[in-house]
Amino acid sequence: MATAPARGASGDASAASRRRVLIVDDHPIVRQGLKRLIDQEPDLCVCGEADNARDAKIAIRELSPDVVIVDISLKQGDGIEIVKDARAHYSSLPILVLSMHDETIYAERLLAAGANGYIMKQAASDQFLTALRRVLSGAIYVSEAVGSSMIQKFASGASYVSANPIDQLSNRELQILQMIGRGSSTREAAEALNLSIKTIESHRQRIKRKLNLATGSQLVQYAVNWFSGRDAAGGP
Repeated sequence: MATAPARGASGDASAASRRRVLIVDDHPIVRQGLKRLIDQEPDLCVCGEADNARDAKIAIRELSPDVVIVDISLKQGDGIEIVKDARAHYSSLPILVLSMHDETIYAERLLAAGANGYIMKQAASDQFLTALRRVLSGAIYVSEAVGSSMIQKFASGASYVSANPIDQLSNRELQILQMIGRGSSTREAAEALNLSIKTIESHRQRIKRKLNLATGSQLVQYAVNWFSGRDAAGGP
């Protein structure tokens, strides 16, 4: 689903001076809330919405937004895919990732993929608007905690070892863990990612090994707990 361009909250010529925002999120309530928040700002307006990766790519091409807000978890595709594709085709397009997922796990990955900022959905509305304007200005936005963590990693160099086993996963493995947590079967994951079932099963085996999980059921339980925000660090 992708919506057509919008002229802004007031619908008058002043909308032409507003920075145009594309929202990519598969939750209608979240999109409505963001649209309401953004459209009431004098310098911003929502120009379109999408709820999956395919429509997001089309909307970016057809609507030419000034900035894209994208969630990581989508029912079809994911935010990392959108970020990489947008960065490959629109090198100067600002991208702000807005997600429910732990920023300490995802923020650095998304920045490496080409995002300009990462903010969690739990953040206050004024903090979100600050992040949005920051990336629109060409700067990078991360929380103070993420910034400190990245500085620590840089300062420690090769000696830095994360205490979170999730950090050991590749982007593809993290994507598959996320799909398992959403309830996707191996076949569904293969179809969604355009991979073979054998490849998905190989990824699952590597995920289990990296997370020190012995069985498929332990992997599913871990993924569900992690995806829903509950503590999965304890493993089986």
